[in-house]
Amino acid sequence: MNTLVILLLGLVACSTADIVEEDGVLVLTKENFDGAVTDNEFVLVEFYAPWCGHCKALAPEYAKAAQTLASEGSGIKLGKVDATVEGSLAEKYEVRGYPTIKFMRKGKATEYAGGRTAVDIVNWLKKKTGPPATPLKTADESKTFIEASEVAVVGFFKDQESDAAKAFLEAAGGIDDIPFGITSEDAVFKDNKVDKDSIILFKKFDEGKNVFDGDFKADNIAAFISGNRLPLVVEFTQESAQKIFGGEVKNHILLFMDKGEGFDEKVEIFKSVAKDFKGKVLFITIDTATEDNARILEFFGLKKEETPAIRLISLKEDMTKFRPESDEISEESVRSFVQSFVDGKLKPHLMSEEIPADWDAKPVKVLVGKNFAEVARNQEKDVFVEFYAPWCGHCKQLAPIWDELGEKFKDNDKVVVAKMDSTANELEDVKIQSFPTLKFFPAGSDKIIDYNGERTLEDFSKFLESGGKEGAGPADEEAEEEEEEEDEEEGADQDHDEL
Repeated sequence: MNTLVILLLGLVACSTADIVEEDGVLVLTKENFDGAVTDNEFVLVEFYAPWCGHCKALAPEYAKAAQTLASEGSGIKLGKVDATVEGSLAEKYEVRGYPTIKFMRKGKATEYAGGRTAVDIVNWLKKKTGPPATPLKTADESKTFIEASEVAVVGFFKDQESDAAKAFLEAAGGIDDIPFGITSEDAVFKDNKVDKDSIILFKKFDEGKNVFDGDFKADNIAAFISGNRLPLVVEFTQESAQKIFGGEVKNHILLFMDKGEGFDEKVEIFKSVAKDFKGKVLFITIDTATEDNARILEFFGLKKEETPAIRLISLKEDMTKFRPESDEISEESVRSFVQSFVDGKLKPHLMSEEIPADWDAKPVKVLVGKNFAEVARNQEKDVFVEFYAPWCGHCKQLAPIWDELGEKFKDNDKVVVAKMDSTANELEDVKIQSFPTLKFFPAGSDKIIDYNGERTLEDFSKFLESGGKEGAGPADEEAEEEEEEEDEEEGADQDHDEL
């Protein structure tokens, strides 16, 4: 054999051998990363930080997924990168939070969009690397396939070239995190008590299975799966979050309650109502005894002592919240509340703190929902408002400069410098997407001017002195997104290890 060929083969073998494995997961570094993703057609890569709580929770599930694939003889590999050490790799793959997971196909990266359990990871990878539906040849194969997952969908088609079967496969190709099977075998039909072309969603909860009864169109099949793939009532956890927010149902009713006395009773009420709103509203419980859920309570303006409580949120376009008129949690009250929402009869619930007695005592005025319009929309004054979050790192950095600005203009009766805590106060006509957000409300106008300039006393002053005409800066949505992401990272110690 050619000496050069032998040498090259030896180098390849050496590079592969240099990759250490921990619990079946490849430990990747800048020295071996390129070789690993080139030598293996499919590699799932987790970028993690050792201190990240979510990374620690993911680790055993990630390892279990790697071991499952290896035991099945799969060529799919799972790898991990310590992003706090391998900074160049983290920068190359635009890692902005932890964990960040990338799917490498022949060295090209795409985002991982599956769940965080071993089963979810394995199912997602199999769908990405294999056919949209697994052929099921025998009754035993179908039993094993159905039993292996929490949710599995099987298409029963006498003719797999039929339009119905093609629609099923099209729907299957668009859903990555649920396993799909397909069969034409009489024995499999008989074992599952199927006597005609059918689609059945098998699940290990609630009714046990759902049978599709619509027209065999891909969109209809996908909607059927979306409406039945989750339990009637879902508990919000880090593991279920991806399925909750990544699903097609964007209207969520939330029960805030700890799992103490009376919890099961309230869940049964939720289940009873949920049956009538499948595919329209998702019913979710949030355990208020779990520290990780404190930020969610804050987002809805709830205190733990105010629970149990119910809120509804629509995630379409702007996040719109709704609150029931009564604190009663009965089947009748919950059903009426959800039906009113579905019928479009509810008005959004806007949070507001009470107006502080000393709201205008300092140079920077304190605004809340209840006094915002009166102050910010005063046609005789230019009003410059900072919308902030108490936990936001950038807001904390801005605070002393904003105070200086207020002090500088405190004697100017035509200018108001103000601030509003947007985690506790909401406005119907002003939507805040990141923190801090700075908006200028000019005198004699209904316009709102976004300030995206430099955050210095000098630049703020020039902006105010020009009546909002100079120094606002270009609208920069990407900068806002980056800032929001940085704030999430700064809040990692407060349960925000991931973006």
